[in-house]
Amino acid sequence: MLGVMKAKSKSCSQDLSVEELGRMAQVLKLLAHPYRLKIIDLLESGGDAPVHRLMDRLDLPQAATSNHLKKMRRVGLVECRRQGKEIWYSLGDRRSLTILNCMRAKKGA
Repeated sequence: MLGVMKAKSKSCSQDLSVEELGRMAQVLKLLAHPYRLKIIDLLESGGDAPVHRLMDRLDLPQAATSNHLKKMRRVGLVECRRQGKEIWYSLGDRRSLTILNCMRAKKGA
């Protein structure tokens, strides 16, 4: 068993630069907000959504919702596309679900 654990730790081990860790920290800072985590949750459970649907589900004004989405889009957490007159959002980086799932598991523990 110990040999398996050592092999796993070696495969996960990476020499991350301070710059890479800095970019990761920026993403974690963005995710450290309840409304942004809720956006990730909504997009996972309901799929792509237009801004007005996210606003309604978050119970936030359009400006606040758009501000959160803009920050998340800047680091690739969400992506957007225009469909007619609406802007639709989807998950841009599914790795954010890993973080959310870790928190869900912690809540259940």
